[in-house]
Amino acid sequence: MQKNNSLHGLTLELIVTGLVSHYGWDELAERININCFKSDPSVKSSLKFLRKTAWAREKVEQLYISTFK
Repeated sequence: MQKNNSLHGLTLELIVTGLVSHYGWDELAERININCFKSDPSVKSSLKFLRKTAWAREKVEQLYISTFK
Protein backbone atom coordinates (compact mmCIF):
# COMPACT_ATOMS: atom_id res chain seq x y z
CA MET A 1 0.00 0.00 0.00
CA GLN A 2 1.29 3.45 -0.93
CA LYS A 3 -0.72 5.57 1.48
CA ASN A 4 2.15 7.97 2.21
CA ASN A 5 3.14 8.40 -1.44
CA SER A 6 1.31 11.51 -2.62
CA LEU A 7 2.23 10.69 -6.22
CA HIS A 8 0.65 7.23 -6.11
CA GLY A 9 -1.36 6.58 -9.27
CA LEU A 10 0.23 9.44 -11.22
CA THR A 11 2.37 8.74 -14.25
CA LEU A 12 5.50 10.74 -14.93
CA GLU A 13 3.83 11.99 -18.12
CA LEU A 14 0.87 13.31 -16.13
CA ILE A 15 3.24 15.04 -13.70
CA VAL A 16 5.26 16.71 -16.49
CA THR A 17 2.21 17.80 -18.50
CA GLY A 18 0.59 19.16 -15.32
CA LEU A 19 3.66 21.23 -14.50
CA VAL A 20 4.02 22.48 -18.08
CA SER A 21 0.39 23.59 -18.24
CA HIS A 22 0.73 25.31 -14.85
CA TYR A 23 4.13 27.00 -15.29
CA GLY A 24 5.03 26.80 -18.98
CA TRP A 25 8.44 25.60 -20.21
CA ASP A 26 10.30 28.85 -19.42
CA GLU A 27 9.17 29.04 -15.80
CA LEU A 28 9.74 25.30 -15.38
CA ALA A 29 13.31 25.69 -16.65
CA GLU A 30 13.88 28.49 -14.14
CA ARG A 31 12.57 26.39 -11.26
CA ILE A 32 14.41 23.21 -12.30
CA ASN A 33 17.59 23.91 -14.22
CA ILE A 34 17.79 21.00 -16.65
CA ASN A 35 18.40 21.17 -20.39
CA CYS A 36 15.37 19.14 -21.40
CA PHE A 37 13.24 22.05 -20.10
CA LYS A 38 15.42 24.78 -21.63
CA SER A 39 16.50 23.75 -25.11
CA ASP A 40 13.73 22.72 -27.52
CA PRO A 41 11.53 21.29 -24.75
CA SER A 42 8.90 18.63 -25.34
CA VAL A 43 7.06 16.25 -23.08
CA LYS A 44 8.56 13.28 -24.94
CA SER A 45 12.18 14.41 -24.62
CA SER A 46 11.65 15.38 -20.97
CA LEU A 47 10.17 11.98 -20.13
CA LYS A 48 13.08 10.22 -21.81
CA PHE A 49 15.58 12.22 -19.74
CA LEU A 50 13.67 12.02 -16.45
CA ARG A 51 13.21 8.25 -16.68
CA LYS A 52 17.00 7.86 -16.85
CA THR A 53 17.98 10.57 -14.36
CA ALA A 54 16.83 9.95 -10.79
CA TRP A 55 17.93 13.29 -9.26
CA ALA A 56 16.08 15.28 -11.92
CA ARG A 57 12.97 13.15 -11.59
CA GLU A 58 12.99 13.73 -7.82
CA LYS A 59 13.14 17.50 -8.34
CA VAL A 60 10.21 17.33 -10.77
CA GLU A 61 8.18 15.18 -8.38
CA GLN A 62 8.91 17.53 -5.45
CA LEU A 63 7.85 20.55 -7.49
CA TYR A 64 4.64 18.77 -8.46
CA ILE A 65 3.87 17.96 -4.82
CA SER A 66 4.57 21.49 -3.62
CA THR A 67 2.50 22.96 -6.48
CA PHE A 68 -0.57 20.75 -6.47
CA LYS A 69 -0.87 18.99 -3.10
